[in-house]
Amino acid sequence: MGYIKWLGHAAFEILLDEKLIFVDPWITNPKSPIKMDDINKADIVVVTHEHGDHLGEGIEIAKKFDATFVAVFEIAEKARQQGVKNAVGTNIGGPVEIGNLLMYFVPAFHTGNPTGVVIKGKEKTIYHAGDTGVFGDMALIREIYAPEIVMLPIGGHFTMGPVEAAKAVELLKPEIAIPMHYGTFPVLTGDPYEFKKLVEEKGLDTKVIILKPGEKLDF
Repeated sequence: MGYIKWLGHAAFEILLDEKLIFVDPWITNPKSPIKMDDINKADIVVVTHEHGDHLGEGIEIAKKFDATFVAVFEIAEKARQQGVKNAVGTNIGGPVEIGNLLMYFVPAFHTGNPTGVVIKGKEKTIYHAGDTGVFGDMALIREIYAPEIVMLPIGGHFTMGPVEAAKAVELLKPEIAIPMHYGTFPVLTGDPYEFKKLVEEKGLDTKVIILKPGEKLDF
């Protein structure tokens, strides 16, 4: 049995196929329910882009636990130069095999070498969209990878807001959508309940699950 735990902002702790994964681990974010000292294990660290609110403490976590650090090439090289032993540099394209998991880095529309990432295991296929606006090729992500659980930014200003994120759900058609990247700062005004309402109004089968920081979704 695995889980997805929201750590505030775009940071998640994921247990998938017995691998403990941290995605965009900005653990010191204002909404974080944990401190760095609370982390006692990490197998894989995934970073979607190089902005500080996503790279966060990813390098520190990878070094401390000898975890595999996965990101686009330039970010992985930065991690390697800072002492990460197992840094895997990748880019948008085909599968990257990390242990028993497959990872597919996919487009995102933002700055800072932006990507999203699809993580495919035996238990679930999960898509973390990183920071992005909505784009039509999310339909291709659905067609090729069929993610069952998606984490989408809804805060607006720098990323999708609720309206755009609801359209992303329509394109992706996952079983579950989890909103993220909202409420951390005053400028991130997107309302998760508005997002949920908009998805429901589209008549989609997707269930929107709004997590509080520290809460987890078991699967």
